[in-house]
Amino acid sequence: MIEKPLKQGDTVQLPDLDILGTVLDITMFSTKIRKFDGTILRIPNDKVFTSRIREFTTIHARRLSIPVGIAYDSDVKKTIHVIKNAIKKSMPFVLRRPEPQIHVTELADNSVNLEVLVWHHKDDWTLVYPEVLNVIKMALDEAGIEIPFPQRVITYTDKN
Repeated sequence: MIEKPLKQGDTVQLPDLDILGTVLDITMFSTKIRKFDGTILRIPNDKVFTSRIREFTTIHARRLSIPVGIAYDSDVKKTIHVIKNAIKKSMPFVLRRPEPQIHVTELADNSVNLEVLVWHHKDDWTLVYPEVLNVIKMALDEAGIEIPFPQRVITYTDKN
């Protein structure tokens, strides 16, 4: 508390307590946080200040990471090009610098997994995340790039 890692109005995450929200008030004994669902929590300060604190307010830009899976027969270079162009054309909330980055992160069971990294102003997260997902999905559909889903083949043999 002497260190003052939080102040009223900060957007914070307390991962150890599974809490994400905005600090409403800090008193000598407790901290009130309004979660994004509108509920208000009063947490004893000994819990708050001994847990990890992730603070989102003092920085001006945040990086958003979005996983995207594509079919194994999809052209990765083409996919990256399609996503980058779609983001540049359709996303006013995404910062131009640093430039969006896209790279392969995993060769999974059903897909080649990519990670799309974009930077945005800290206050635009609720606008950026759903819109980037929408833009990526529409661009991949338009380019004919498949987003696969798990499929199982069950073979029945009658031994009678």
